[in-house]
Amino acid sequence: MSNVIVNRVKEFLRRFPPFTFLDEKSLEHVSTEVEVRYYGQGDKVFGQGEPAQNFFFVIKEGSVKLTENQNGESKVREICDEGDVFGVLALLGKRPYILNAQAYEDTLIYAIPVAVFEKILEENSSVSLYFAAGFASGQVVIRSELSQSKQARKLLTPPSQEDGLMIFTGQSNLNYSKDVLTSPMGVPTHVAVKKMAEKGVGSIVIVSENQFPLGIITDKDLRNNLIAQNRPYDTPVEMIMTSPVLTHRREETFANLYLTMIKNRLHHLIFTEDGTDQSKVTGLVSDHDILLSQGNNPAVIINAILNTWDINEMAVLRSRSDKLLKHYLENEISIDFIAKIMSEINDILIVRAVTIAIKKWEKVYPKESKIKFSFLLLGSEGREEQLLRTDLDNAIVFEDVPADELPKVQEYMLLIGQEVIEILLTCGFHPCPADMMASNPKWCQPLSRWKKYFTTWITNPEAESLLAASIFFDFRNIYGSTYFAEEMIQHIYEEIEGRQIFLNFLAKNAYMNPAPLGFFREFVVEKSGEHRDKFDIKMRAMMPLVDISRLLVLSKKVIGVNNTFKRFEKLAELEPQNKRLFEEAGEAYEIMMRMRALEGLRSSNSGRFLDPKSLGKIQRQLLRNAFEPINDLHKLIRTRFQLDYFG
Repeated sequence: MSNVIVNRVKEFLRRFPPFTFLDEKSLEHVSTEVEVRYYGQGDKVFGQGEPAQNFFFVIKEGSVKLTENQNGESKVREICDEGDVFGVLALLGKRPYILNAQAYEDTLIYAIPVAVFEKILEENSSVSLYFAAGFASGQVVIRSELSQSKQARKLLTPPSQEDGLMIFTGQSNLNYSKDVLTSPMGVPTHVAVKKMAEKGVGSIVIVSENQFPLGIITDKDLRNNLIAQNRPYDTPVEMIMTSPVLTHRREETFANLYLTMIKNRLHHLIFTEDGTDQSKVTGLVSDHDILLSQGNNPAVIINAILNTWDINEMAVLRSRSDKLLKHYLENEISIDFIAKIMSEINDILIVRAVTIAIKKWEKVYPKESKIKFSFLLLGSEGREEQLLRTDLDNAIVFEDVPADELPKVQEYMLLIGQEVIEILLTCGFHPCPADMMASNPKWCQPLSRWKKYFTTWITNPEAESLLAASIFFDFRNIYGSTYFAEEMIQHIYEEIEGRQIFLNFLAKNAYMNPAPLGFFREFVVEKSGEHRDKFDIKMRAMMPLVDISRLLVLSKKVIGVNNTFKRFEKLAELEPQNKRLFEEAGEAYEIMMRMRALEGLRSSNSGRFLDPKSLGKIQRQLLRNAFEPINDLHKLIRTRFQLDYFG
């Protein structure tokens, strides 16, 4: 091998372990003995069960896919790229290969003779320990960092038992009361209150003869149900208690207990033997207990939002939740859980904004304020996927009224929409560039008009209609009667039923977004403008998965599942033959959501545009692997919706 080539090999190898541990002489010797091999896309490097070659391999350019044959199927175990070392079992075990290795694209590989390296293993303890550590951890590819598949599994692992959310404080135990103050029915309230005072607690559980929980009395119940109602102090406890009660088993995960309290606005949650109200009380947890156990508590943020009418204070509280999001992301809490928490905070904020708007305008429009309406969230908000305070997409639908009343009613509804948008902008959200907001008269309409919109989009699936479908088909009711949302979704399916060709147009539109990798698996970046050389993770990677999941759910007539990874979860259930593909697609979307959110928090923007050069090796590989399901989903919809024969 010429000196020029040897020097190139040497300079490349010294960048990656285990070659980083070699002295100059050893590195020179290894580089001299290297064979440079070229494999075209699809070419086999070695096969599962074949005897080990006298070489192990380092990827210079391109990538190699490692697969395992299981039950007649080939399952991808790893995708190796630049600097990754594979085929290393030949070094120690000299056993047959346990995986298949195939060039994933046109690839250059350095094949390093085992004989050359055996002496180095004997003499260089750093190199031998490095390989030993890799084998001990079960790695089939030796990297300088965790393999991307292990990193992916780590990222997507939900919090286990208490540790998932206690990670901020380091505590492993939830503070809760085991000695619960109880009272039978028929006891005068003043007697129960005296017991509370003596024990220094803020609640008492009302129980049946067999100690099953029937209700609970807190300080709030005393204020609202006794004093405010001007009832006598000897009123029986069952007359003022909150009932029925929500119960759980103490063994339930902290995450589920936590979400139950947040979702149901509970200050107290009762533990029973079997988790139902048909067994004995074993404990009681309050939001104060939660706060002691978990300093960074969304329940505190939600409670504060619910107890303020000050818009500036609401803005401060919403900013606090970004710190909470940062903690969750940095501590690798599952995206599913994070999305639920952030959606709940956003939902409470929006409902509060609607309530403020109604209070402001109902006296000015006394008649119109009696008209029923719904405030709908659209797009990522509608899918419960908006982790950051990005663009607002929302709308108002109200009941049909006589034609002569419509202008005045719409005037009132628009004022509600405008007020809500102004409040949300103050709270740090951004206006929709396309003005798809409830403050726009076009998106503040009676039910009949909304039905006409959907009919038009479905019967005339032009580019504008398909864009509207990508936003408005992911609606979710956040305030007001659920009747309107239910009517709209029913109307959508009735219209699609008679015009299946609409799904073909949706499929064609989804198919137009190719996989976001170019030649040699480089990220497809923006060529000009403000974001030149940046990767648009939203449009090039996330939207294809969103569009395809929506398309397939519509084709299956699934109602009530808007969230993208929940859609893939449902599709995996409906199509067992494609279960793994849909699971991988859901996992990929979660990875992209995490990366976008981290970028947004780091850069104080929407996180939409990533600089590929700023990504670490693991991040790049993790993201590349997350693109894999897009190709397979494209193949699926191409066949299923006959796109080769369609337009």
